[in-house]
Amino acid sequence: MSLIKWNPLNIEKFFDNEFRFLDLGNLANFTKDLALDVYEKDGKVFVEMQAAGVDPDKIDITLEDNYLKISGVREEKKEEKGKNYYTKQISRGSFQKVVPLEYEVEEDKIEAEMENGVLKIEMPIKNFKEKESKKKIPVKVKK
Repeated sequence: MSLIKWNPLNIEKFFDNEFRFLDLGNLANFTKDLALDVYEKDGKVFVEMQAAGVDPDKIDITLEDNYLKISGVREEKKEEKGKNYYTKQISRGSFQKVVPLEYEVEEDKIEAEMENGVLKIEMPIKNFKEKESKKKIPVKVKK
């Protein structure tokens, strides 16, 4: 009995060579589509999300139970007849991102703006106190 090497990404064979133009190197890009960064700076929490091709009027941002929910739709452009696509990787359709927040934020002061395909949300932290500067503690010597 001979051993057959297991190859989980042998998609072409699985689909009977139907997808011969599938670029497996770009599958990682699908997961990065609409990627976001969350960070804290100067008493505020910032969320930046790649949203190229998304109409700002089709984005819904809500805050509920310390979770920021960003949802929307990237609409499909009408496909022209007569085009023979070799690959079609631009994702379309609805999306939702849920961001758990580590801080309580001031709900009435949340701001969102879109610039160059990037959605930026700024949320002031509730009761934020500036971090105290480092304090040196002297060591006493007993005699």
